[in-house]
Amino acid sequence: MTEQDRKIREIQMLEQNFQNLLMQKQAFQMELSENKAALEEIEHSGDEVYKIIGQLMIKSDKTKIKKELESKEKILGLRMKNIEEQEKAYTEKLQKLQKEALKEMKR
Repeated sequence: MTEQDRKIREIQMLEQNFQNLLMQKQAFQMELSENKAALEEIEHSGDEVYKIIGQLMIKSDKTKIKKELESKEKILGLRMKNIEEQEKAYTEKLQKLQKEALKEMKR
């Protein structure tokens, strides 16, 4: 296997990993959006709030639910930040490998 073939394989592998990362990011973005919407609803609701657990809807403490949602939002925010850092690293590495592969092809 030539150096060029190795780089092309590595590029393909990175692109596949990058696509998986983007799917994870999209899932976290949806979850974060749902979480924010739930927090907004709690702000506008009365004292009675309910939490869905499995197939049951259980009356819950508004303050407790709000804290849970805020905690989840922080965790999701950290995960998103981590994914964005990985995304940046993948992009930089892909660009570098693509430039190297193009140089090899021009020779």
